[in-house]
Amino acid sequence: MEAATAARPAALEALELGEGYATLGERFVERRAPTPLPEPYPVAFNPDVAALIGLEAEQAQRPEFLRLAAGNARFSSVEPFAAVYAGHQFGTFVPQLGDGRAITLAEISNGDEPFEWQLKGAGSTAFSRFGDGRAVLRSTIREYLCSEAMAALGIPTTRALAIAGSDEPVFREVPETAAVLTRIAPSHLRFGTFEFFHYRREFDGVKLLADYAIRRFFPRLLAISAESERYAAFLREVAERTGRLMARWQAVGFAHGVMNTDNMSILGLTLDYGPFGFVEAFDPGFICNHTDAGGRYAFARQPTIGLWNCKALAAALSSLVAEDDATAALAEYQPAFRETYLGLLRAKFGLETSRPEDVDLFSSCFDALHEGRVDHTIFFRALSSLGSESAPYDDRVAELFENRAQWYDWQRAYRTRLEGETRGDDARAAAMRAANPKYVLRNYLAQRAIEAAQQKDYTELERLHEILRHPFDEQPEWEAYAAAPPESARHIEVSCSS
Repeated sequence: MEAATAARPAALEALELGEGYATLGERFVERRAPTPLPEPYPVAFNPDVAALIGLEAEQAQRPEFLRLAAGNARFSSVEPFAAVYAGHQFGTFVPQLGDGRAITLAEISNGDEPFEWQLKGAGSTAFSRFGDGRAVLRSTIREYLCSEAMAALGIPTTRALAIAGSDEPVFREVPETAAVLTRIAPSHLRFGTFEFFHYRREFDGVKLLADYAIRRFFPRLLAISAESERYAAFLREVAERTGRLMARWQAVGFAHGVMNTDNMSILGLTLDYGPFGFVEAFDPGFICNHTDAGGRYAFARQPTIGLWNCKALAAALSSLVAEDDATAALAEYQPAFRETYLGLLRAKFGLETSRPEDVDLFSSCFDALHEGRVDHTIFFRALSSLGSESAPYDDRVAELFENRAQWYDWQRAYRTRLEGETRGDDARAAAMRAANPKYVLRNYLAQRAIEAAQQKDYTELERLHEILRHPFDEQPEWEAYAAAPPESARHIEVSCSS
């Protein structure tokens, strides 16, 4: 995407609005106003995202903003809409899904970059499949916190602008209260949108989608005169972005939980936060979604599923992209993933240079973490302080391992590898701290903020958000937020309703 030119922050009435995706027509969207949220009140507001879309932070204090955030108002110049799509859910194709609880109010133009203003939990649509279209406070807080935590980690993601709450009851596993999340992204266009039209054999719809995506988000591809080559290049761009996204997830220990094709962004954004989790006691088989009984979306399988999903997108583009060209485009996924992942790992391990044996060094480390059930985030942050000239058995890291002999064996190999580096200990440690976050959104921290917010105390939500905005900083006053979960919180389960 081309770099945006930021506009001067504006009032709500001065935002430059358009229909964006809805201009494709009625086959692609249902025109639908949000269902008003009874007696709404503000829960959270994010000035970082306000600045991103060119909105004055002071606008959050206006009643007009709360009405927009709650779905009790709309922008007068644009008609809201819900988008239709299909998707492979846990490997099974579902021919019609869609925005069952999300309604886009408008597209905002901020300089050269568009942003969709979307409400999640805004009421039922034609695609709700007998659902109420509502979100609960619990799930909106989880998405609000995690999308912003991911952005601070440098991982492409949708963003969260605000949460509006209400005492309206919503019934899930237990009765909860309703909330609406305002989320922002250049586009919420999904792999499953292309699948919807392909499997209906509406190939003109697939072409309209591809042309729209290229024109809006991949404009440099317009220089390719041959249409077939242009669409193949589009597929290659999406595959590469997806591969790089998977690498970033793996490097930071993030598990999405529901990698269905309807939750995959063509822009390579982390989309639709539900039963996510950050790996704690390291386990490649970590499953963060307790409804994923077969482990299809287990942590270590995410890169494979990312490619599987890209192949599903290629099938949906088969009316535009020849099979050989699609195969060539998909072949770029693995190199994009591998190059990005190895680069991130070298940074995490403090290596400036690349050697063939590094892969074995990384692999043996993860084996040791798995066998010792060592906390992923804590280990890498501690490794950042391990100097090559320090004591041979550094207790700062060794104490994380029950089987210290395994750690000592790996540490000797690591120190030998560091001897081939020219960077000094202090410089390496500083670079490693910039690559290894101290703070991630652990589920028990999110749950603590949720429980306080359910009592209308948003202090913990605000504090946690502020800590996660600076995940690489020491923040010694908040040291407790970098700790492993207490024993009572090690088995928090989340599901698709989360």
